[in-house]
Amino acid sequence: MRGRRAFLGGLLASGLCPAPGWADLGDPAYLAAARDASGAHHLCGLTLAGGIAFALPLPARGHAAAAHPTRPLAVGFARRPGRFAIVLDCALGREVARLEAPEGRHFYGHGTFSQDGTRLYTTENDYDAARGRIGVWDVTAGFVRMDELASGGIGPHDLKRLPGSDRLVVANGGIETHPETGRTKLNLPRMRPNLTVMGPDGHILGQSELPRDLHRNSIRHLAVATDGTIAFAMQWQGDVTETPPLVGLQSPTGAITLFEAPAQDTALMQGYAGSVALSPDARQVAITSPRGGRCQIFDTRTGQLAATSILADVCGVAPARAGFTLTTGTGTVLSPTSQTQHPLQWDNHLIAL
Repeated sequence: MRGRRAFLGGLLASGLCPAPGWADLGDPAYLAAARDASGAHHLCGLTLAGGIAFALPLPARGHAAAAHPTRPLAVGFARRPGRFAIVLDCALGREVARLEAPEGRHFYGHGTFSQDGTRLYTTENDYDAARGRIGVWDVTAGFVRMDELASGGIGPHDLKRLPGSDRLVVANGGIETHPETGRTKLNLPRMRPNLTVMGPDGHILGQSELPRDLHRNSIRHLAVATDGTIAFAMQWQGDVTETPPLVGLQSPTGAITLFEAPAQDTALMQGYAGSVALSPDARQVAITSPRGGRCQIFDTRTGQLAATSILADVCGVAPARAGFTLTTGTGTVLSPTSQTQHPLQWDNHLIAL
């Protein structure tokens, strides 16, 4: 990859080559953060077969990433409560910008680009006011912060753009935290997680909450289908002996359906869904639990648990051409057609390009 990047860089500098796209990098299918045996951190591009198309350095542990819709730019986000986001030119193999959370804010590890790639949106915590914010960054001006929007709740974690539009969906997890107390959860009795759909100007178009008896089920991660259906994964903050649903769907009309596995299967997930993905045809939804070492796959038409994969420290999940690709903290990349092992610890998320 170093030779390819040098070659592309020379052509770009000479003006003889049009701006490269993702296909020029060996057609990576996914982005994932990882740590190597020396303790160094990277943002990697992975192929459908599980090979590494590129690996670029991060200054500390990464969480998730955002990919520019057309240009080979990726943003690697620090793990909550991190304050950095690194913009990487994956074709040239270099950092091109570094976003710093403003005073009184920290990132939650997720973000998304606008449909035309001119804006980047980031989930943030205004921790002194205990409110969620969405940072807005001007990509064309070199990732300059231009605005911030109310997230519609507390603890906005994941953020996705609904396909074919600039509407945003925010997973407001409902958990109040403050850097002075680390990752301590400060408001569990008063949690009110929600899904918020908003326009690019921050105008709230709709909000959905869980039933009151599930108010401790923190909505954390999102996946979206082409028709606007939203899948969401949850993390239970209540009694460890309880087995609430950990995955649900919101239809384009706003109706929420929660999927429940048999109690014994849910108990093995240990109240924790780390990532969520929809299959390309949206007929299946998958959630992972690194604590339980399991991936559960549900049929979205019947709501029934269709399959379970047992895989140590599994968390990353993303759609493959048929089914799902999984990554683990033990270095495994498992797709429907192959299994690859790398001397890396893959972090929580696998982001489809």
